[in-house]
Amino acid sequence: MIKKISGPLVVAEVEGAKKGDLVRLGAKRLLGEVVELRGKNASIQVYEETSGLKVGDESINTGSPLSVELAPGLVGEIFDGIQRPLKEIVKASGFYMERGIEIPSVSRQTKWSFSPLVKEGEDVGPGDIIGQVQETPLILHKIMVPHGVSGKVETIKAGAFSVDETVAVVAGRQISMLQKWPVRKRRTLKEKAPVDAPLVTGQRIIDTFFPIAKGGAACAPGPFGAGKTVIQHQMAKWSDADLIVFVGCGERGNEMTDVLKEFPTLKDARTGRPLMEKTILIANTSNMPIAAREASVYTGAAIAEYFRDMGYNVAMMADSTSRWAEALREMSGRLEEMPGEEGYPAYLGSRLADFYERSGRGRCFGRPERDGSLTLIGSVSPPGGDLSEPVVQNTLRVTKVFWALDEGLAHKRHFPAINWLLSYSLYAPNLAAYFSKEVAEDLSDIREEAMKLLAQEAELEEIVRLVGLESLSKKEQLVLFASKMLREDFLYQSAFDPIDQYSSLKKQYFMLKAIVEFFRSAASVLEDGVELEQIRKSPAAGLVAGARFISDADAEKLVSEVINHTNALRTGGHHG
Repeated sequence: MIKKISGPLVVAEVEGAKKGDLVRLGAKRLLGEVVELRGKNASIQVYEETSGLKVGDESINTGSPLSVELAPGLVGEIFDGIQRPLKEIVKASGFYMERGIEIPSVSRQTKWSFSPLVKEGEDVGPGDIIGQVQETPLILHKIMVPHGVSGKVETIKAGAFSVDETVAVVAGRQISMLQKWPVRKRRTLKEKAPVDAPLVTGQRIIDTFFPIAKGGAACAPGPFGAGKTVIQHQMAKWSDADLIVFVGCGERGNEMTDVLKEFPTLKDARTGRPLMEKTILIANTSNMPIAAREASVYTGAAIAEYFRDMGYNVAMMADSTSRWAEALREMSGRLEEMPGEEGYPAYLGSRLADFYERSGRGRCFGRPERDGSLTLIGSVSPPGGDLSEPVVQNTLRVTKVFWALDEGLAHKRHFPAINWLLSYSLYAPNLAAYFSKEVAEDLSDIREEAMKLLAQEAELEEIVRLVGLESLSKKEQLVLFASKMLREDFLYQSAFDPIDQYSSLKKQYFMLKAIVEFFRSAASVLEDGVELEQIRKSPAAGLVAGARFISDADAEKLVSEVINHTNALRTGGHHG
């Protein structure tokens, strides 16, 4: 029975309640979760608008925690924060979602063609793959033995089944294609492995300067309008992950609408298939109840871990964790907990750590042996772009990549607006061997030289502001010119140009090498008495400026052409 209602928080007497249990409230059977117990009374955070509830309404304990349904039918779907399928809800209740609506997350009507991979009489255990379903042309859904089940396969059959029909019997237990998993419980790996391969995103400033590893965690904080959401979108579109889980957590409705409209029209860069064939969207907009917002990142993580356990490389984007932390703060205030820094709950840091530590790569449970990875990328929206606020600082403690989004760069229309002087990646040493083997042996050296040029530029600009450009030596002016090339011709990348929006690792290397070799050759001819103005106007500078728009095949020739044109200045001619 309900005793008190305070916004999304309801206090009720619930029989046999445990912390984490789901409860149905009132005549509309609104869904809520027990977050605190005091004597006979349970504090329940309700996932829906509570208007219309009144003191004395009934409260029914379901006896189970908030869980996701894991089965074929997830890929290509759009869910809300607690995994209700939004397309099905529109069919059932129109564009305004009815409160208390109960629709299964995964369709029970759709028939899937199940192919067994084990025989009757075989011994199987948790995580063993017993069959598969071609869910989309890009995703082969592997049906795994649920946790807690092991023994001999008594029966298994091929054919078309709905997700709740029995496909096998193991040690007397009926196995269907549907599993349930509590969203806040982590699905662990059998054995964690060190990260040693990058998540290739096609974004030059990320892949070359501040790479993220498959199985890593990254943080992208920045003020309003700095391009956090666009970076998340670009990574979802172009990264070489096998599966993308995109969580819009408390974002504006128009931003989620852009995602929902745009993603179905996009093609996957590697296969040419529609991107939605490897994407799952979770939409929890800023006008939705805050309790469901708090749950949405866990819903996304539980689904992502399930596909990782099949042996896939999964990337999950959470946009933005600040809105998630604000939901925590609001619920904490209503529970009358002691506030921490800036009103956030004292456990904010541990909650963020719990979430980001769900990333990782390694050996999955079960046979056949397989490796999977889950990469977590969270954007943070600190008020006024203040990077010292608690959500940013607590996130930086647990993530190894920091992409500092800069309002100044965004106002100059330089995108991605990642500040190269503030950002860092602690995965760069782990990935050096991969880049050396797969791209070029000297990539790390060239990257370091480019970073030094950009750092020198920042120092020289201070001098220029104080005493003017004429006070610099010709060599220092050349440093400024080469750094300008790095900024405008390498770090700047257009999300709208069909060639420039994605660069392969090889093309990135040749573009960067061309700029560094230009600087080396230009410094040499400058010492031989060639005027700086001649170097600026040389064809080599023009070649570098157009490099963003050339194909991968032409990028390799770029380096030698740039060196030849620059060296030709010694004789006063133009080579080639």
